[in-house]
Amino acid sequence: MKATGIVRRIDDLGRVVIPKEIRRTLRLREGTPLEIFTDREGEIIFKKYSPMAELGAFSKQYAEALGYTLGHIVCIVDRDQIISATGSQKKELVGKQISKALEQKINNRESVYYPNVDKETIPLYVGEEGRYTAMIIQPIISEGDAIGAVILCSKEEKVKFSTAEEKAVSCAVAFLGRQMEG
Repeated sequence: MKATGIVRRIDDLGRVVIPKEIRRTLRLREGTPLEIFTDREGEIIFKKYSPMAELGAFSKQYAEALGYTLGHIVCIVDRDQIISATGSQKKELVGKQISKALEQKINNRESVYYPNVDKETIPLYVGEEGRYTAMIIQPIISEGDAIGAVILCSKEEKVKFSTAEEKAVSCAVAFLGRQMEG
């Protein structure tokens, strides 16, 4: 754990203000859910809550099955980071903070379809250098909230995604959304 040197007092209603610098760095906004943990030494730890984290192992298996079936890179993301991925880049993708452009697509509940090199795709994560040649992004909706997305992408030159691949991603999104509700 890293000390910040910032001290705050609890107000008469039991509230503590998280400083703006920390909120900005951790991308905490009004309404962001936080989990609260305590330990034996009296520490209180706040952690961003991700409902998708509950599906961690399950989403990994689903991404692998979908990636194997379709033969392309599949990523499943929550609203902050890539939680599972397939392909040779899996190790470097998982845990990366998603790009602002991708976060905006999820927040706006936009399904995005970049079928081939005719349109420029968006970066998956912060600092990504290589662009994908084709990409499908569909948000995962659970109980009316956009909680993440399923992304199918490729770096191969002449790849063109079909409606069958788009429907496979739609199926994954619907299934994962319902898993979160149930």
